[in-house]
Amino acid sequence: MAKSIFYHAGCPVCISAEHDIVNLIGATNVEIVHIGEDRNRIAEAEKAGVKSVPALLTPNGNVLHLNFGASMADVKG
Repeated sequence: MAKSIFYHAGCPVCISAEHDIVNLIGATNVEIVHIGEDRNRIAEAEKAGVKSVPALLTPNGNVLHLNFGASMADVKG
């Protein structure tokens, strides 16, 4: 099974959601991407359909937007 990808920007809302996601699905089942630090992954996230962070991209390609923290426009600055 492919991993889910959890995109976030490092804000308190995102970090809290990251901890919950890891606890729910397990650290081995999710790749954590801090797009505030790894900015070259922003285009990848947008192409996948991420409109705001935190967001979870499922192995099926569905994007689950969680507890709005920041829009992608805000992340890109």
